[in-house]
Amino acid sequence: MKKKIWIINHYAGNMFLQEGGRHFWFAERLKKNGYEPTILCASTIHNSNTSIDTKDKSVLIDGCGKFPFVFIKTPDYQGNGRKRIMNMYSFYKNIKRFSGEISDILGVPDIIYASSVHPLTLVAGIKIAKRFGIPCICEVRDLWPLGLIEYGIIKDKSLLASLLYKGEKWIYKKADAVIMTVEGCRQYIKDMGWEKEVDINKVHYINNGIVIKDFDENIEDFQIEDEDLIGSGNCNIVYTGSIRKANDLNALVDAAEVLRGKNRPEIKILVFGEGDEREALEKKVREKNLTNIVFKGEVDKKYVASIVSKANVNILHRTTNRTDIYGQSQNKLFDYMAAGKPIFSTYDQPYNLVKEYDCGTSVSDQTPDSIADGIIAIVSDEINYEKYSHNAREGAKDFDFDVLTEKLIRIIEESG
Repeated sequence: MKKKIWIINHYAGNMFLQEGGRHFWFAERLKKNGYEPTILCASTIHNSNTSIDTKDKSVLIDGCGKFPFVFIKTPDYQGNGRKRIMNMYSFYKNIKRFSGEISDILGVPDIIYASSVHPLTLVAGIKIAKRFGIPCICEVRDLWPLGLIEYGIIKDKSLLASLLYKGEKWIYKKADAVIMTVEGCRQYIKDMGWEKEVDINKVHYINNGIVIKDFDENIEDFQIEDEDLIGSGNCNIVYTGSIRKANDLNALVDAAEVLRGKNRPEIKILVFGEGDEREALEKKVREKNLTNIVFKGEVDKKYVASIVSKANVNILHRTTNRTDIYGQSQNKLFDYMAAGKPIFSTYDQPYNLVKEYDCGTSVSDQTPDSIADGIIAIVSDEINYEKYSHNAREGAKDFDFDVLTEKLIRIIEESG
């Protein structure tokens, strides 16, 4: 008999509304393979002003879709301040408190699959699993506290960092299996000096990915009409994603200025996305009178396939830190690969998928001059352009959710 699986993801409310996303796609495919998945999440929708109406109940079960969603009532919040922390704690407390009530309705699960953006979700998953006497798989999608330290949110040698590291190690020790979205996951455990306490064989790698069938359908069904993108004579370098401090798109604006100085007017950088840095960057573009970089604003996710497929080259760019040495897991990377166009990465690192799949080029010196020279090199490389394009598309097949779900099923069966 196939297993009942509770997938716990604090922020999966977006997946309910959009009918897509990592755990939604996993749940779809688990159900096709005979499993009984349920997604448990908070009632609040992250990065929005909306929430799921739980009708004054602490728990709302919506079983009208392909599989049940369970919404745990949590307080509203905005930004990353104290109210968000209270929201995290509320989810942690209430999902533990009401797990018995949920099991009375849906049945006791056979396995817990708890996924982090924050570690309290993993702690809750482990404790619920212990209560039911079942295994718990913990999935780590962000390295805490390393990521917080790298972005300057907490200090490396602080008491808080020390406590979070101890909690992180506790999670790895107590989990029956650990999934990480970066290829260097086992190396991370070794670098932390935990391999004597954490069984390295229970640490597994499943990256983010894509549903290629949906991507291809979106290319056909949701075409974007944009003169810069489809106009003749342009060589378009496309960036999609957030425009925040962590993305550091100042470097792309400065690279555009270098490209102007090199007299390459045909090369245009198109930025599709939104974030709190956009206004300042657009002001900088106007002050420098640059016409070869354009901020296009936010677009619905369904148009991304059309956008990246029309690009000449798609650009992977962000600030770099110590978390990058363990691998790449940006969702946009798999959109870029599925588009079948060369990828230019403005940073190099170990476990570099662009290099591994030979689907583009990278530069290790993330300066405006290096970025500009790298862009010129890849768009001028007629010999390798088709090879990069072919390899990108073929490589995307390794990250299709049908393939990723097969990996997840093996871990589920080994853990159960």
